[in-house]
Amino acid sequence: MSEPLAVGTVLVPVDGSDESVTAVEYAVAIAEKYDASVHVVYILGEEVVRAIESGSVDDDAVAAETDAFVERTAEIAEESGVEANTSTAYGFSPTQKTRHPGSAVLDCAESVEADFLVIPREPTTDGPGELLERAAEYVLLYASQPVLST
Repeated sequence: MSEPLAVGTVLVPVDGSDESVTAVEYAVAIAEKYDASVHVVYILGEEVVRAIESGSVDDDAVAAETDAFVERTAEIAEESGVEANTSTAYGFSPTQKTRHPGSAVLDCAESVEADFLVIPREPTTDGPGELLERAAEYVLLYASQPVLST
């Protein structure tokens, strides 16, 4: 007989897409069921990272946009009485060849000691969802935690 699943932290990577909001809703439902917390990590894609590195985009504008989205996800958790923590990670590095959106997710999962991952996989539109679609493939292959791909 196997041990029941113990979940203390549910990690959900987001990228500002509608699919990310859906993934947060699933993560909050799982956290509710297991009396766990949710950690939302906003993954910055290649285009944004390159713009930040080159100085062609205002860092404050990027921070304000990600903060607004992360605040929206925290409200979803709060409405359900689930504790939510947040962070931001680069899903791309112009100097580190092994930096991939999926590796950023798994690094964050290790850092926050996540027991369960919820990640969007099937974007319905072109745009930022593509970032997490690529990350999901990687996470599904290499995660040591249970993964729900939405």
